Amino acid sequence: MPLEPQPPDRRGTVGHAYSALNLRLLLAAFGLVTSVVFAVLLFRVGIALGWLFVALAVVAAVDIVVIQLRRRARHRVDGDGHSLFE
Repeated sequence: MPLEPQPPDRRGTVGHAYSALNLRLLLAAFGLVTSVVFAVLLFRVGIALGWLFVALAVVAAVDIVVIQLRRRARHRVDGDGHSLFE
């Protein structure tokens, strides 16, 4: 499969790839919602396995916070294209 240059309307380059933070945020939110739903259902049935889904929900929530911090840092860029935090 030959590699062609990236179309001009797309963001990102070979040296500075476009970030997939939005996709990661969507997947983390999906994981949070499904983990909470499964935890509630398992606790209603009386199965202690619900604690596993509570732990997964906490991990997903922390991941969402980290992703949001990275998305904000991505927007804080000076005129040279370098992050102000480097």
